[in-house]
Amino acid sequence: MAKVERFAFHVPSLEELAGVLQKGLKENFADAQVSVVDCPDLTQEPFNFPAKGICGKPRIADVGGVPYLIPVVQKEKVYDLNTVAKDIELPGAFILGAGAASSKILGVNAELIPIVQTKSEKKPAVNGSYIAQINPADKGCLLEKYSSKYTDCEFGLLANLYASEGQPGKVIEVKANGRTGELNFVSCLRQSLEKHYGEKPVGMGGTFIIQKGKAKIHVMPPEFSACPLKTDEDVNNWLKFFEMKAPLICQPVIVSRDPGFDLRLEHTHCFSHHGEGGHYHQDTSPDSVQYLGYLLPAELLFRIDRPQETHLVGRD
Repeated sequence: MAKVERFAFHVPSLEELAGVLQKGLKENFADAQVSVVDCPDLTQEPFNFPAKGICGKPRIADVGGVPYLIPVVQKEKVYDLNTVAKDIELPGAFILGAGAASSKILGVNAELIPIVQTKSEKKPAVNGSYIAQINPADKGCLLEKYSSKYTDCEFGLLANLYASEGQPGKVIEVKANGRTGELNFVSCLRQSLEKHYGEKPVGMGGTFIIQKGKAKIHVMPPEFSACPLKTDEDVNNWLKFFEMKAPLICQPVIVSRDPGFDLRLEHTHCFSHHGEGGHYHQDTSPDSVQYLGYLLPAELLFRIDRPQETHLVGRD
């Protein structure tokens, strides 16, 4: 059994959060509007999620970590989203986020865009996840629905996950257009929270769409590095970077400040309906970019199988 640590986040009201986020976004975007709305039906286009919403007992899980990938991979680190749902005391949870696929299942290394209604006593799991990998034919991005090839809910090495009961309800709607600052959308949200709440960690998750523009996205190569990756430069030389076009549907997991659990503070993966997806870094078309997101603060943090030996390489 993996060790599970638990922490209660500071949970501001949605109205207060909307004000904090709008103030921060306006410092980095030409136009930003943040409000409290009813969550749209996420089973509809463009999301097509297996659950209607992101509400109900919201929580964040940080599983494994980058130290299991670099400097040298630990392939034996394999996890299951159905087990994670039990570990976070929410069996049947609807889970969104960013992680690594299980190389034991795929036979290669790949990005996982987890979108899973985990199994409950009454229902089997519904896996709406995507995998992004390097296409061996043309070295481009190959994005596939996980369920088109696999029937499990496994992942490997690391994942940052936002989990809820998948219910409708009130959420924070975030609109931001025309990036004027250096920060990416997710970093701007996170730093706005950190600046305002300081020592009180706030967690957030949900989904956002890059509606217009292009973005810098990476996809891990199919082979793990034979040479130890010891610096961020080593990691960036190993990763494969692409410019991908909107619309991109993204799953962010954000923690404003680490309360001492060796967390990855922001991690966002994305998919599309045009064959592109992976790990989001930044939009590359600041003038024309448009973001639309639906987010909710998490009540609890669960740190699962925290690496004993750690480092800060490859956390971007």
